[in-house]
Amino acid sequence: MALNVLVVDDSAVMRTMVIKTLRLCGLSLSEIYQAGNGAEGLKILDQDCIDLALVDINMPVMNGEEMIHRVRSNPLTADLPVIVVSTEGSMARIAALERIGVGFVHKPFNPVNLRKMIINVTGGIDAPTTADSASPSSGYDF
Repeated sequence: MALNVLVVDDSAVMRTMVIKTLRLCGLSLSEIYQAGNGAEGLKILDQDCIDLALVDINMPVMNGEEMIHRVRSNPLTADLPVIVVSTEGSMARIAALERIGVGFVHKPFNPVNLRKMIINVTGGIDAPTTADSASPSSGYDF
C-alpha cells in the first residue's frame, strides 16, 4: 500500500529534510502533503486521505500537541498513525505520546530510525525496500 503522508513543521527546510528522509526509507509512498503549522495540517486532514502524519511540536498558530489532541478527538482521524519528529524528547513527553498511540523520532534522525517507527505506528505495513535505501550503512542522518 502506497502511503499518503502529511509532514507538519514550521520550517520549510526541515519539511524538505523529512521528505528526503522519507524517500530514502524504501517505503511505498504516494502523495506527500506539507503544512507549516497544526491548523494547516488539520485543514489538509479534512480535505485529503492521509495515511500517516509526521508532526513537529513547536510551531506557531497551532503547535503539534494541540494538533494531535484534535486529531485524536475527531472520530474521522482518531486512528491516524502519527509520529512526532522533534528535538524535544524528554522521557515524560515520549511516554505521554506513547500512551495515546503516537510515535516519536528525535531530531537528528536517519532513514532507518524513521522507517522502523513508521512500520511500528502503522502496524507493520507491507514495506518494500529498494537496494540500499534503508540500510544502516547508507550514511544519511538528518
